[in-house]
Amino acid sequence: MYDFIIIGGGIVGLSTGMALTKKFPHAKIAIIEKENELAHHQTGHNSGVIHSGIYYKPGSFKARFAKEGNAAMVKFCEENGIAYDMCGKVIVATEKEELPLLHNLYERGIQNGLDISKINQGELAEIEPYVKGLGAIRVPSCGIADYKGVSYALAHYIKERGGEVHVGTKAERIYDKKDIVTIETNKGEFATRFMINCAGLHSDRIAKKSGLITDMKIVPFRGEYYELIPERRHLVKHLIYPVPNPDFPFLGVHFTRMINGEVHAGPNAVLSFKREGYTKKDFNLKDFMETMTYAGFWKMAMPNMKEGMKEMVRSFSKQSFLKSLQRLIPDLTEKDIVPTHAGVRAQAITANGNMVDDFCIITGINAMHICNAPSPAATASLKIGEAIADQIPDSVADRVSSSRISSLRA
Repeated sequence: MYDFIIIGGGIVGLSTGMALTKKFPHAKIAIIEKENELAHHQTGHNSGVIHSGIYYKPGSFKARFAKEGNAAMVKFCEENGIAYDMCGKVIVATEKEELPLLHNLYERGIQNGLDISKINQGELAEIEPYVKGLGAIRVPSCGIADYKGVSYALAHYIKERGGEVHVGTKAERIYDKKDIVTIETNKGEFATRFMINCAGLHSDRIAKKSGLITDMKIVPFRGEYYELIPERRHLVKHLIYPVPNPDFPFLGVHFTRMINGEVHAGPNAVLSFKREGYTKKDFNLKDFMETMTYAGFWKMAMPNMKEGMKEMVRSFSKQSFLKSLQRLIPDLTEKDIVPTHAGVRAQAITANGNMVDDFCIITGINAMHICNAPSPAATASLKIGEAIADQIPDSVADRVSSSRISSLRA
C-alpha cells in the first residue's frame, strides 16, 4: 500500500514527488510513467526556456508560480550542477500598431513584480544588432535550462529518500473506493491512499478513468521548430520574442538559444492529429475523433479559423515560416534555417470553447488532477509541486501520518 502515487513522470509529476517527499518524509511514494524513460513528452520536447512571468494575468497561478518558480529553478540547477544560462529576453515591437500592446505588456510585467525595462530602437540595436524593431522590453530574468536534466535530478532525489519510480508502467484502469485508489497497470496493481494525476497530454483521460467528470478536454497542438545553421547563430544574442497576439494563447514564432549552443526558431501552433504526434504524418484515429467530435473544439476553432490557417500554412511552407522570422531578423535567408524538433502542447479546452488559460488543479477525496499545465509549467514546476503537496486534504494527511507512525512502531 502506497500513501501517494503520481501518474506521470514529467517535470510536474517529479516536482510533486519531491515536494511530497519533503512534506511527508515517512510516506511511501511512487511515480508511474508509461514510457520507458522520464520526461519523454512535453518536458523533453519543449524549448527549455526559464520564463519570467511577464505574460500572465496578475494574480493568476501562472504569474505567481512563474516568478517564484524562476528563482527556485535557478537555485535547483545551481545546487545540482544542471546546465542553465540566464541569457535574458527581448520582446520586440516591429510595427507601430504593436507599441501600445508592448506598453500594456510592460505594465503587466511591472504589476507582476518583474525587474524589466523598456528600450528604444537604438538601445535594441546595441544589444541585438540584427533585430529590426521600433522598441522592446528587456527581461533579464529569462533564461534556458536542461529540463530533462532537472527531471532526472528530481527522480534521484525521490529515490534516495525511499520513493519509487516505475517506468514502462501504464495506468489502464482506476478504481476509487472508500479510502483506497487501485490502479491497474500493464505491470500489475498499485494501491494507494491518494492518487495525483500529472499525466499531461493524457490528464483528461486519467481523470475520466478515475470517475472525475469535467467540462474540459485536452486538445493537442504541435509546435514545429527550425534551427539556425551554426554559421548564423551569431544573429541571436538573447531570447527574441515578438509582441504576442492578446487574443491568441500562443506567443508567436521566436528565437531561442538552447543550452547546447544551438539556436531554434519557432514554434508555430497547429492542431495535432495524435496526442503524441511530433511529425505531420503522425495520426491516431482515437485521438483525432475525440477532437473532431468535441463541440468545445469547434466553438474555439471557428472564431480563430483565420489564425489557425496561418499556422497551418507556416507548417507546410518554409518560406511562410521564414517570413514570420524575418519580421524580427530581416537578414535571415531560407538557407539559414533547417527543420529540427517539434513538441506537442496539451491545451485544455472547455465545453463552451474557452482555452483554459491558467493552471487548473482539481482536488477530490482520494485524488488530485492537474488538468491544465501548459507553458510556463516547466519553469513553475517546483512551485506547482509545492502547491499540490500543500493541497493534500487534511483527512488524507492524517491517514498518511497515522499509518506511518503505526508502521514505525511495529
